[in-house]
Amino acid sequence: MPGTAHKEVALSEHRTASGGEAEAVWRLRSRGCWQEAAELLRPSAETDPEAALCRAELLIEQCLFTAGHWQQAEDALRLAEAGVTGTAQRAAASCARGFLAYLASVLGRRDRLDEAQAALGRTSALLPPNAPGRPLLDFRRGLVAENLLHDPQAARMAYHRAHEGAVEHGDALLSSYTWRHLATLALAAGDQERAREGFRASLRLREELGFTVGVAPALAALAEVSEPEEAARLRAEAARLVQALGGVPVWLSRGSGAVPGPGAPPDGRMRQDAGGTVG
Repeated sequence: MPGTAHKEVALSEHRTASGGEAEAVWRLRSRGCWQEAAELLRPSAETDPEAALCRAELLIEQCLFTAGHWQQAEDALRLAEAGVTGTAQRAAASCARGFLAYLASVLGRRDRLDEAQAALGRTSALLPPNAPGRPLLDFRRGLVAENLLHDPQAARMAYHRAHEGAVEHGDALLSSYTWRHLATLALAAGDQERAREGFRASLRLREELGFTVGVAPALAALAEVSEPEEAARLRAEAARLVQALGGVPVWLSRGSGAVPGPGAPPDGRMRQDAGGTVG
């Protein structure tokens, strides 16, 4: 089975920040400085529901890459949920709730599958078919299908919908995730060429966007379908990035900072013997 170097989850680039904060928030977020980005948003999050939703998503993404800081994310999401004022905001908050429950099930110590499914189901009921939030919802439903329900066919269908929507809406970051997860399923089905195409496309998009914290997982994923010499180079480059970013993503780093190869648990669960690392 392929490793889980490419098992992280997307926060759509469209929910980052508004106005003059957007560029600063993106720069911090792309380097894995979620706390600093969240602090920038704290004043406006107290009165602006959109800023509160953005701050919650940033702190949930921090949980994804660190497998920690759960309470901060929960508190920020509750604040966002309390402040929503319309259907679109309720849908966004519910989608974030489903994402956090999913992450807690995969990376944490609690099974919150029912909560994840219920929240994502509420999101689907709130969103019109062509709403901008649909691609991210489809992607997250695909993650639940793949990693919690172990239904690759349902996951593939959801990822395809998410990919088409991300391309249509010009969401390059979400496209980088959909490429990678479609490639994961292709690799599991034995289609190395399609997997290689998807992993390369994902890496290219992340490099073009400057999403530095997401480049190491993309490098490690591409290494899984590369020739031995190239795979070693890609994993070494990924390990250097992980070290430069202070050890995130935690599930790519081990005690020595090395990046694991194939063979990790395919559902991305926290291994009891892995010293706090995932995959």
